[in-house]
Amino acid sequence: MKYSQGNPDALKQKFWQALADSPFLFLELDGRSNTSVPMTAQLDKDANSAIWFFTQKKSDFAQLGKVKASFAGKDHDIFARFDGTLSVETSQERFDQFWNNFVEAWYDGGKDDPDILFLRMDLGDAEIWSGDLGLLNTAKMALGMHVHDEAEKRHVEAVDI
Repeated sequence: MKYSQGNPDALKQKFWQALADSPFLFLELDGRSNTSVPMTAQLDKDANSAIWFFTQKKSDFAQLGKVKASFAGKDHDIFARFDGTLSVETSQERFDQFWNNFVEAWYDGGKDDPDILFLRMDLGDAEIWSGDLGLLNTAKMALGMHVHDEAEKRHVEAVDI
């Protein structure tokens, strides 16, 4: 595991909270940027090694396998890029846990729609950046002063998120 000078645990916790507050990210099949689309992540606070998605069986993600995700917090105070592996989630309990009116709006047949594909992304490597440089560093940037070292303190490369 390689970490910058920042606090990796605090940054990971900030990432999970930001993703819970705004669970939208870009997901793409590994090496295929043309498959990149916005998706809504389904999160379980007790399962921080996976994210779930509802999609259609005709989606590119039905191919399963390696994927990459990019995330920007709604206040642009945290950014992340992470990879993982997609597989079909077969747990009916998990399916029911995440099913809601927002998901149902995408499927004419409701829970029994034959086009639903429920996926689990098992998480792999990640990089997380804190965009919160504070007032002093914002002033330094406005004056054309160097803030690279301060920004590096707000970046963490982690094997697990």
